[in-house]
Amino acid sequence: MSEPSASQASDSSATGSDGLRDAARSQRTALLVVGVIGAIVLGFALGFLARIPLEDSSQNVPEAGSVDVGFAQDMSVHHSQAVEMSAIALTNTTDPAVRGLAYDILTTQQNQLGQMQAWLTLWGQPLLPSGGYMAWMNSGQGGGHDHGMSSEEHEAGPMTKMPGMASSDDMARLRQATGSAADVEFLQLMLRHHQGGLPMMEYGAQHASEAVVRQLAQTMVNTQESESTLMTNMLSERGASPLPMN
Repeated sequence: MSEPSASQASDSSATGSDGLRDAARSQRTALLVVGVIGAIVLGFALGFLARIPLEDSSQNVPEAGSVDVGFAQDMSVHHSQAVEMSAIALTNTTDPAVRGLAYDILTTQQNQLGQMQAWLTLWGQPLLPSGGYMAWMNSGQGGGHDHGMSSEEHEAGPMTKMPGMASSDDMARLRQATGSAADVEFLQLMLRHHQGGLPMMEYGAQHASEAVVRQLAQTMVNTQESESTLMTNMLSERGASPLPMN
């Protein structure tokens, strides 16, 4: 029998390398799925455990249009996209720093998403908003403060898009990007996402009627401000700048 040629050996080696990379990618995806499922379960458990303080703190369950309900619904939408972006980054990146950040954001926000969805279920409210976003920030409780919306936006009523949200084109670019470009794309989109959601978190922390909702909103503020500083520094280290707010 003749020995394999150099080109055949090279092809075999390349095929083997591709197989190893595919196997590693599949393993990462499987671990990611397990982690997300665990975070969902934990989030819902924490949300239902919060039933006692919610019931003890007031006789009235938050109603549609309230800060509590609007915050939980809108932030559920906002968090869902952050979880999706983080999952994409975890699958694509080979940078340990980006991977660690993406994992932290995914697990933290999926946990918080579970809590908010559980509260909405307890309150008998839809899990997602209808008729626009952020109208609950114009409920007359603001006392004239600036909550990230102009006077024209307040007068116009609910918004069709929350600040900081990535467009479908943004998400397509993130999925298709590779290497260092993928890392920069993720950091830029996630930083803008954090910055866009900050006014909602601050408003919820100040004006929600339920203490547990105010506490969760403040936790979001603290965490995402810290992550925003980290992402700004990471972008600078990679020779990139933050995106302008959309």
